Amino acid sequence: MTETKPTVALLTGGSTPERPVALAGARQVVDALRGRGYVVRVFDTCSGYLEQASESAVMTDAVGRTTPTLRELEDLAQKEDLLALMTMTELRTADVVWPLLHGLQGEGGAVQSLLEANGIPFVGSDARGSTLAMDKGVAKILMEAAGVPTAAWSLWRVGDPAPVLAGYPVVVKPSRVGSTVGLTVVENVDQLDAAIEFAIGYDDEVLLEQFVPGRELTVGVLRDQALSVGEIRTSGEVFDFESKYQAGMAAEIFPAEIPRELSEHVCALALATHRALKLRDFSRVDFRLDATGAPLCLEANTLPGMTSTSLLPQSAAAAGIGFADLCEIFVGLAYGRLSEV
Repeated sequence: MTETKPTVALLTGGSTPERPVALAGARQVVDALRGRGYVVRVFDTCSGYLEQASESAVMTDAVGRTTPTLRELEDLAQKEDLLALMTMTELRTADVVWPLLHGLQGEGGAVQSLLEANGIPFVGSDARGSTLAMDKGVAKILMEAAGVPTAAWSLWRVGDPAPVLAGYPVVVKPSRVGSTVGLTVVENVDQLDAAIEFAIGYDDEVLLEQFVPGRELTVGVLRDQALSVGEIRTSGEVFDFESKYQAGMAAEIFPAEIPRELSEHVCALALATHRALKLRDFSRVDFRLDATGAPLCLEANTLPGMTSTSLLPQSAAAAGIGFADLCEIFVGLAYGRLSEV
């Protein structure tokens, strides 16, 4: 007898700068799950339930080179009504919700809190883990307490005195935004004010972190097991928005060409980070190697991208897990919690 597959409600879009990333990932997740026989209902958090015939007008296959403007994001935020979404029959009658969203609204715990309050099982980390990981300052404190080394850092909030830094270069970025949106590498004190002004366009908390110029590594975590370590090679100083989502802009090598001992060490640190931040189901943890070749943790991502160039699917593929299989595993983990709610 054929097993009935759970119905999936996919929440995507959102009103953050990473909206295009979410929509592009949603297109590929929808195609993968429907190809395996799942019923998938798609919801744009800014426009509501999308009839299947109109999905292609919203979801795209490519991310594009730039993020929406701040004015466009303000307009989208005015249309976003998460409380109303939770009352929709099409969502409430689904077996599992997959919040394929990025940025503070999607990864910061708000959506997860609403789903928990309504007793709806969902893919990914719970509200607690999402909140801890999204706040880069809190996440750094917890990582360091767990013995995970990070670059020297400080947190600046609007209204604080001007930050005084020990040395340059420094990475300046919004504390609760991903995909390197709002990020600047500051080479000297004369560039600092402009970088902070740029960052606070996206968040009133700004992380200032010692720039680590070494090799960049990343590793996926799935079901409390590390996947394959990958290396990211770019022509610029940082793996920026364009490099992340435009084919050919960066070389992403899985598995990374590093000694086995280093790979095992990075995997152990990724698991320690995942556990310290109370994450669930999966995550992706990023590192840079310092001048001695030792890994320093940059951050953990609770809802990593699911586009064709995204790193978690590549990490899984290198470990022998194809994209459609990965999507099914995510849904299965959430569906398995149905009896708990």
